[in-house]
Order: sequence, then C-alpha cells, then structure tokens
Amino acid sequence: MTKYGYAAALTLFFNSAAAHELTPTYPEVKPSYIDGVSIINMKMWNRRNDAKYYEINVYDKEWNDIPFASTEKILKIDYLEHKNFHIYLRDEDTAMVTYICTTSKQLKQDVQSTGIKSRICSRVK
Repeated sequence: MTKYGYAAALTLFFNSAAAHELTPTYPEVKPSYIDGVSIINMKMWNRRNDAKYYEINVYDKEWNDIPFASTEKILKIDYLEHKNFHIYLRDEDTAMVTYICTTSKQLKQDVQSTGIKSRICSRVK
C-alpha cells in the first residue's frame, strides 16, 4: 500500500461519519384506534449538526412507495434532539410494508461543501 493509501485509511479511521438514528430497527405493525388502520411507532435521533430536516418514506420489498399517513412527512429535528413519530397504514397495505426510511434533506442555502445525504431504514417484522 502506498503512502497515499495509508493516509486515506487513517483519515477514514479517525473521522467518524455522524448520521441520524432510527429506532426500533425492526418495528412492529400494531392495530390503531381507527378501524382499518394500523400504526407503527418510531423514534429518531439527529446526530448530524449539518442537517435538521428528514423525510419519511415507506417501501415494499422491491423499494416501491407505499402510501401512508403521518402528522409530518418531513420532520424538523435539531442537532442531538429526539423525536417520536407515528406512521399510519391501511390494513390492506401492512402485509406489503418492508422498510421505513428517513432521508436527510438540506435547505438550498444551508448546503455545506460536502452536501452529504444520509438514509437510514428500519425493516418491519
């Protein structure tokens, strides 16, 4: 390995990538108080100081969008803040749900030089 390779490896080792966290990793679909609707409870923690907006998406096993409802489709979460949110699904769609993902969004005027986008997904049981 060349000296440039060692430098790159050391740089990657000492610079940890901070991303947001989405829990639980394997959420469960539960019945809600509304007939014909199920709910999934999620919690997110923002560990990125350069992003504070996150979009929620729900996908099937082939990464096709599944319709859902939530109080917010884009969450505003400040640095080191936790936020609980709920995803409501029609009962007929619950069998298809495989992934719940949150993707970081940045305002055009807030994009720093890197502009790194992170997506974290949980796999539904």
